[in-house]
Amino acid sequence: MQIMITGANGQLGQALLRQLPGAIGIARPAVDITDAEAVERAVAAHRPDVIIHAAALTDVDGAARDPELAFRINGLGTQAVALAAARHGAAVAYVSSNEVFDGAAGRPYTEFDPVRPINAYGASKLAGEWFVQHLLQRFYIVRTAWVTGPGGRNFVHRIQQLADERGSLRVVSDEIANPTFVDDLAGGIARLIATGRYGIYHLTNSGFVSRFDYARRILELSGRSHVPITPITLAEFQRASTPPPFAPLANLMAAGLGITLRPWEEALRDFLGSPT
Repeated sequence: MQIMITGANGQLGQALLRQLPGAIGIARPAVDITDAEAVERAVAAHRPDVIIHAAALTDVDGAARDPELAFRINGLGTQAVALAAARHGAAVAYVSSNEVFDGAAGRPYTEFDPVRPINAYGASKLAGEWFVQHLLQRFYIVRTAWVTGPGGRNFVHRIQQLADERGSLRVVSDEIANPTFVDDLAGGIARLIATGRYGIYHLTNSGFVSRFDYARRILELSGRSHVPITPITLAEFQRASTPPPFAPLANLMAAGLGITLRPWEEALRDFLGSPT
């Protein structure tokens, strides 16, 4: 099976390339997904069986400041990928987000719950889902949350950086979701596309946690448990975007195929190289 990965320079793209030796990676500047002709040329040249569409604007606050850019990349970029895939007979695995939900359900979201994004990032990712579902017959939509990988901009690195710079932290306690680590996510996606069972899936490391408790665990496992950390509310934390307050994802569909990801705390320990 010939596999193409968009966003191959990103943290998920790199993890997918490690999981799928022989896959073709494309990324800017050679192939910009907002350039439909460039996407068409790349797909026509390589004729993949499956395109894993990991390229995206993932800066949630940046999307709030520039919604047009978010929709251009996450919406129209996905349209370009889906149209090229349809023309050349490829399936698409589109990586989406828990932020397509509003966070008001009070329980983890299943693949069958109605979507209702409350910020520009979530709306732009939902636009990508729309194009995939309406332009293709063979697709996987993989929603995930709070993705962390080596070398990327992510919550784990940011907490350690701020702890070292400031000596104390204030972290939101009423935003809750699933921490997800790229190598586990990439492995789950690789297993999923091997099944040929198309549909919508939720793939995160198992379990969910608040930002505050997640940060506290990061400090403990990275030798920074002495750093004071104070819980605050979303209302107290000034940022451009409004995240869904309670948006853990429940993995029903992939679990039915035997695909689950390990607990987030175990993955965090390995990511930090902590023995405890």
